[in-house]
Amino acid sequence: MEFYFLGTGAGMPSKQRNVTSIALLHPKMTWLFDCGEATQHQILHSPIKPRKVNAIFITHLHGDHIFGLPGFISTRAALEGTTPLTIYGPTGIKEWMDATLRITGTYLRYPLRIVEVEDGQTYEQDGFRVTARSLEHRFPAFGYRLEGPEERGALRVDALKTLGVPSGPIYRRITLEDTFEFEGTVYTSSDFLESPKPGVKLAVLGDTMPCAASIELARDVDVLVHEATFADREVEHAGRFGHSTARQAAVIAETAQAKKLLLTHVSARYVDQEEVLEQEAREVFANSHLMFDHRVVPVKG
Repeated sequence: MEFYFLGTGAGMPSKQRNVTSIALLHPKMTWLFDCGEATQHQILHSPIKPRKVNAIFITHLHGDHIFGLPGFISTRAALEGTTPLTIYGPTGIKEWMDATLRITGTYLRYPLRIVEVEDGQTYEQDGFRVTARSLEHRFPAFGYRLEGPEERGALRVDALKTLGVPSGPIYRRITLEDTFEFEGTVYTSSDFLESPKPGVKLAVLGDTMPCAASIELARDVDVLVHEATFADREVEHAGRFGHSTARQAAVIAETAQAKKLLLTHVSARYVDQEEVLEQEAREVFANSHLMFDHRVVPVKG
């Protein structure tokens, strides 16, 4: 599983950074977080297939986070997307999408479900538990915490060899199925697996000032994705507009005991001086990384 950053800029696109959109790629599904203008164009330069995207999580309704959504869902239909798509977002997302589709006469070949999220609510999507929390921005905004299912432990190869089970396709079946048969006897697969591993935990936050909900969403996550719109020298400006500095994002990561911090939503004013954002974050939280468009980051390791 990995994050693919389609757009890492703030407010408006620049030559170096498109506006916000992040994909979460998993062997069984693809999700998007926000869908700013030209997201589908960014996808053309990525391994992402629009018809494979089955959920989109919108953090808030500012244009740099949603103006690419109508075009994307229309293109998904044109590219033979027929499987259901669910869009999660703040109150108003359904009204806007319904009006856009109606006025433009857009026809979709697939079922479209729109869920208007509420603070503290949890949702089930593709086996993941998704929690939405309200953040502190100058416009209603949400962050999402994703908790994956418990993962099966690694094979106890020595135990299988002692039993006489040869390596091969049967090993894969043991990791996927509850029981397996060998030489006429049915065995319980878990007897030949290490202890289960905790499921992955991730947090993707929308535009926000530092707040308690950010820490709650990020508690003990493997990866925290957080905005870093401004540098320290503009901390007061960041606060007036409901944004965070890179250092403030790092404080959230450190306080929440996250394992890794990915910084995004970078103001265009930092072209050619973006390294200052990563440096300021690393002074607080060493495992901080500034993202760029088309950067790929595994969620573990």
